[in-house]
Amino acid sequence: MKAAVLNQVGDDKLELRDDVTTAPVGPQEIRIKIRACGVCHSDLSAMDGTLPALTPGVVGHEGAGEIVEIGSAVTSLAVGDHVAITFVPPCGKCAQCVTGQSHLCLVHTISAFTSPRFVVGGNPAFGYAGLGAFAEEMVVPADAAVKVDDDVPWEIAALLSCGILTGVGAVLNTAKVEPGSSVAVIGCGGVGVAVIQGARLAAAARIVAVDPVLEKHEVAQKFGATHATTPDGVADLNNQLNFGMGFDYVFDVVGLPATIRQAWDLTRRGGHTVVVGAGRADAMVSFSAQELFLHDKTLHGSFYGTANFRRDIPRMIALWRQGRLDLESMISKRIRLEDVNEGLQALRGGGSLIRQVILFD
Repeated sequence: MKAAVLNQVGDDKLELRDDVTTAPVGPQEIRIKIRACGVCHSDLSAMDGTLPALTPGVVGHEGAGEIVEIGSAVTSLAVGDHVAITFVPPCGKCAQCVTGQSHLCLVHTISAFTSPRFVVGGNPAFGYAGLGAFAEEMVVPADAAVKVDDDVPWEIAALLSCGILTGVGAVLNTAKVEPGSSVAVIGCGGVGVAVIQGARLAAAARIVAVDPVLEKHEVAQKFGATHATTPDGVADLNNQLNFGMGFDYVFDVVGLPATIRQAWDLTRRGGHTVVVGAGRADAMVSFSAQELFLHDKTLHGSFYGTANFRRDIPRMIALWRQGRLDLESMISKRIRLEDVNEGLQALRGGGSLIRQVILFD
C-alpha cells in the first residue's frame, strides 16, 4: 500500500512509498482503510522535532475511515463501521479515565507510540502518535476509534478527530467560557478557527482574533470573531474594548514563549490564559512570583481540548447537523496523498489556509 514516510526527524519532506504494509491486527485492534486525513500543524511539529516522533514512521493523525478487519477480542466495533480516530485512546479503567480525564490516558498511547505499526521495505516503522494516517490503511487499538454515522462525510469526520476537538474543546471543556465574556485568540490557523467557533458557541460577547497574517482576519470574522487585529495592534484594541484591563479569556494557539507571554499579559486580573498550541520541550516561559500572586490569573494547559473522545465526537456532529458548527468551510483545499509535501509546504507558508484534507480512493 501507499504511505508517506518520515525517514528521520528534521527532514522537510516525506517519502512516498508503495511498499508499506501494516503490523498484524492484534486481538484488541482494528484495521482501518483511511478515507480522509487532515494536514495538521502537529504533523509539521513531528517532522521538525517540536513534538516527539519515532522514525522511520508514517506521519498523520487526524483521520477517518472504514473498518476492514477486527481483532478476535473486539466486540464494540464491526467490519464496515465508519470511524473517526484519536491519538489518545482511552482505556476506560485507569485513574485518569475514571476521574473524567480520559484525554490524559496513557495506557494504549505509550504502547501504540513505541511499537512499530508498519513495515516499510521489509523494515519495521512507527506510526506518528501511535497512528500514521498518511497511509491507505493502519492498525490501531479499537479504543482509538469511535463510530460515526454513515452519512457523515469522510472529511468532516477527519476534522473532528483532532482540530475540532482541540479547539472547540479548549473553550467548552478546558476554560468553560461563560456567556457574555470577552475572548482573544492568538493564532488563527485551523485550531485557532476552531477556538473562535467554540467561543461563538459559548456565547462570548467579544471575540478578538489576533494573527500577523492579514488574510486570516476576514476568515476569522467569517467564523465568529467580532474583531481582528495583528499582534502589534491588539494592545490598542484592548484599550478600546476593555479600558486596557484585559480579556476574560485569552487562548494561545501558537505555543511560542512570546505568544504565551502575550496571552498572559492580555488576560485581565482574575481571568484565564489557555495554552492550546504545542510548543517545544526546551521553550521556556518566565513569570515572576509576584505577578502570579498579585493578579490571581489562571494558567491552563489544554491538551486535546480536555476532550472526552466518545462523548464529544457525537456532540460535535450534533452541532454540525444543526448548522451551529461550520466544518465544511474550514476545508480550504482537498488534495491527494501524492500532494502531501506540497500541502505541508503550503502549511509552512501560512496564508489564509485553514485545513487541507487528503482524500483517499
